[in-house]
Amino acid sequence: MSPLKPKASEHKVKRMNLNVELGLHNAFKAATAAQGVNMTDVLLEFIQDYVRKNPPTAVKPAKKGR
Repeated sequence: MSPLKPKASEHKVKRMNLNVELGLHNAFKAATAAQGVNMTDVLLEFIQDYVRKNPPTAVKPAKKGR
């Protein structure tokens, strides 16, 4: 199987881009490195925790026009 194609058992992923002030990025990178974890894993854990605490509700359709 091609390394670019996910296996049937793997979850699909969506890439997110985030603008972060340089100093905060450097501090976060240093903090995660000091803990022996990577930044992505820490952010994913935060997102999962946030969604658990703030479950999504039905989204109202966007208004058309202005």
